[in-house]
Amino acid sequence: MSNDTLAERDSQDTITDGVRKALEEDIRQGRLRPGDAMDVKAVSERFAISRTPAKEALLQLAAAGLVTFVPRRGAVVKRLEPREVFGMLEVLAVLESEAARLCARRMEPAQRQALSATQGQAALAVEQDNIAAYTELNVALHDHIYKGAANAYLEEQIVRIRERLAAYRPVSFERPGRMRASHREHEAIVKAIVNGDEPDAHKAMFEHITVGGTAQAELMLKYTSAGD
Repeated sequence: MSNDTLAERDSQDTITDGVRKALEEDIRQGRLRPGDAMDVKAVSERFAISRTPAKEALLQLAAAGLVTFVPRRGAVVKRLEPREVFGMLEVLAVLESEAARLCARRMEPAQRQALSATQGQAALAVEQDNIAAYTELNVALHDHIYKGAANAYLEEQIVRIRERLAAYRPVSFERPGRMRASHREHEAIVKAIVNGDEPDAHKAMFEHITVGGTAQAELMLKYTSAGD
């Protein structure tokens, strides 16, 4: 294979990766909702690229479980079945609770400060009723906890499930009172971690995922019914 061919392939891979990440972020932020279409032509036109990297980006999203291919519609943001969501949330509650417990034990002082600062920024987003900002800070806060647990394998498993559920997270905060409730739950988690209280950190996170999961599961039923 010639150097020119390798360079072209590397360039295409870079473009594909950039498009995939942009579409993932659209799903994560709720700009693309479950059931929304993303055909190859639309993606190639939006990013001013050829169809090849556009199709590859959609195939990668499908491999990650974020989109599915539907006859005559192309790729659409995947609607998960309620049983899939319940199963993921049951596992997520166990994994995130363990991450919070390890975090209370292992988190470095600077990491604890960053966690508290993010929670403070989230408080402002709640007061301003800024769902978009709170959604980003919610992701950041949980990321602090995954990193603070200092267990890369645990973090990988959590992130994989979170990515599958990303399309539903922004919508869940649109439910009346859910954003404020989420913030209160985070407050208990952050307090326990900062104080190094492993049992309370585990308990608070488990309750947070369980309560938030119920809200997400209810949304799943809504979206599934809408797609019937």
